[in-house]
Amino acid sequence: MARWDPGAEERLKRAALELYLERGYDNVTVTHIAERAGLTRRSYFRYFPDKREVLFAGSERLPPALAEAVLTADPNAAPLAAVLDALARVGAQLVEHVGGGAAERRAVIDASPELRERERTKAAAITEAIRDALIQRQVNAATAELVAQLATVACDNAFRRWIGAKGRASFGSCLDAVTGELRAALAGT
Repeated sequence: MARWDPGAEERLKRAALELYLERGYDNVTVTHIAERAGLTRRSYFRYFPDKREVLFAGSERLPPALAEAVLTADPNAAPLAAVLDALARVGAQLVEHVGGGAAERRAVIDASPELRERERTKAAAITEAIRDALIQRQVNAATAELVAQLATVACDNAFRRWIGAKGRASFGSCLDAVTGELRAALAGT
């Protein structure tokens, strides 16, 4: 078998998702995934450190992308407005990248306590990146923390709505709906 196999990473992702949906996350091994993808177990580990990371590949790029988007937002924008603008820009790119298997991936994660924990770790990294970017924008630490936490929750909610819309709504419109509801809740309407 060749040392480098074009398309191997995508085949592994697809195989893992199929198997997780068929058998459940806990009933699938790295060997199962590699065999389904037509690769060896050793090849699998060239791409992913363990069986859960196949679902989270690339997620490490999200926090720095969000931080950069917050830092480049309108310097006169209020902290929450700057972050929401950043989320809309980065979120549109994210959903383009995630594409077709988002609902299935979400179902697999929601069904596994281990994967939900990994998802919370990812959310914490996003919150931290947003907070740090806001502090660099001279927002006080307490406000930066609060805005970052709210933004992370809004982003997750918008992403879930986007998945539920099944292509009938953009991520931006889902984020707008979430922030509109948040504003209405804060206003007491």
